[in-house]
Amino acid sequence: IRGMERLPYEEKLDRLGLFSLDVNCSNDEICFFSLQPNVQPTFGFLFDIDGVLVRGKTPIPAAKNAFQKLVNPQGQFLVPVVFVTNAGNCLRQKKADQLSHILGVPISQDQVMMSHSPLRMFKRYHDKCVLVSGQGPLLDIAKYVGFYHPITIDMLRETYPLLDMVDHDRRPKILPTSALPPPFIPSTVVLFGEPVRWETNLQLIIDVLLTNGYPGNPHHQHSLQGRFGHGTFMVCLENIYKKITGKELKYEALMGKPSELTYHYAEHLIRTQATERQWEKPIQTLYAIGDNLMTDIYGANLYNCYLEEKNSRKGSKARIQAKAAGGTGSATVSQDDEIENPWESELASATATSCRSVLVCTGVYNPHTEVPADTRESITETVFHGHRDFRFDPALVEPVHIVPDVCAAVELIFQLENFTSDQSNRTS
Repeated sequence: IRGMERLPYEEKLDRLGLFSLDVNCSNDEICFFSLQPNVQPTFGFLFDIDGVLVRGKTPIPAAKNAFQKLVNPQGQFLVPVVFVTNAGNCLRQKKADQLSHILGVPISQDQVMMSHSPLRMFKRYHDKCVLVSGQGPLLDIAKYVGFYHPITIDMLRETYPLLDMVDHDRRPKILPTSALPPPFIPSTVVLFGEPVRWETNLQLIIDVLLTNGYPGNPHHQHSLQGRFGHGTFMVCLENIYKKITGKELKYEALMGKPSELTYHYAEHLIRTQATERQWEKPIQTLYAIGDNLMTDIYGANLYNCYLEEKNSRKGSKARIQAKAAGGTGSATVSQDDEIENPWESELASATATSCRSVLVCTGVYNPHTEVPADTRESITETVFHGHRDFRFDPALVEPVHIVPDVCAAVELIFQLENFTSDQSNRTS
C-alpha cells in the first residue's frame, strides 16, 4: 500500500479504519474485511429540547458538540434521533427548522415530536367536529394531525357571543333577536396547550362539556368521556367541572411527557427512521435525555416499566405455548395477557426492551434541592406537579444516569453501546 510500506501491521489497519486483515485470497490480491461491532445501531436517542439543547432561545454550548458526534460528514444521523417536546403551539416543520439552525445539522420534521403528535393515532375522532384550545396556528395544527372539522374557541365565541361575559368591553352591544341553529356541534375537546384568555376558554369549554356540544342549551347532568387535555390549565377546568357536576372530568388520553403514550409514539418514530435507513437490527434500547425529574425522567422510567411488563407478558405467553406444544395437554393464555391500551392498535408493537433515563445538569435540575435522600419521605416532602391520573412513585424520578450536559450524555451512551461516531466512515 503506497506510503504505508514501513508502518507496523496494526497501524496500517488503524489508518484504513479496519479491524482485521485476511490474506487467504489469490496470490496477487489482499482482501480487507471490516469486523465492526454495532455498525447498525440497536439504540436510539430521545432528546428533550429546553434545558438540554437550549435555554429559552439561547443554545447550550455542549449541544452543537454533541450533534457533531451523531452525524457523518454527509450530515446523516448515525443513530435514530427524535426530539420530544411538550410544546404544542407550532407545526413540526417550524420546530425542525429552529433545531437545524441551533444545532448546525439537518433536522427533518419526522424527527420532531410535539405534545400533540400522537393525535394522529386517534383516527376515530378525525371525522368529528372538535373544539380546539391553545395558542399558535390551531386550525393548521389540528388539520395537520388529522382532524377534518376543527373549530376554535374564537369561532365558538362568535357563534355564541352571550356566553363570554367576563370582559365587559367585549360584550356584544346588540343582542341577537332570534336563535339560529348552530353551524357546528363539537363532540370532542382538544387542548393543544394553555390559552391566553383563560376566562373565555374555561367558560366556553365548560359550556360545551355540560351541554354535550350545544352550548346555547340548558345544562344537563350526565357522564362525559373522550376528552383530551394538557397543561396547568386543566387543573382549573377539572375543578370547575367538578364543582358544577360533582363528578371527575374524564379523559380519553393524556399526551406529552410523562405519559406512556408519548414515549410509545416516539419509539414508533425511532423505528420508522431505522426502517428508512434499512437498518435491519431492531432498536432495543431507548435513551431519553432530559433535565426535568418530574417529566423527562419520570416519563422515561414509566415507559421502561411498561416495556418490562409487556416483555414479561410475552415471555409468560411463550412459556405457556412451549409447555403446551411439548406435552399432551392444552394450555390457554388469559385474555388479560392480550389486552392493550386503545392507542396501541394504531402502531406496531413496541420492539424496545428498555428505556433508560439520562439526566443533564444544564436545565431545571438542581442536584441539591430535588427529591429527598430518604425516599420514604418523598411522597410527603416532594411536591408532585404531575397530572392527577399519574401516580407518584419516588423510584420513577430516579435517573439511570446523571451527566453534566448533553455532550457527556452522548459520549456515555456511545461507550455503553460500544459505538463510535467514526464507524460510518470505515470500509466494509
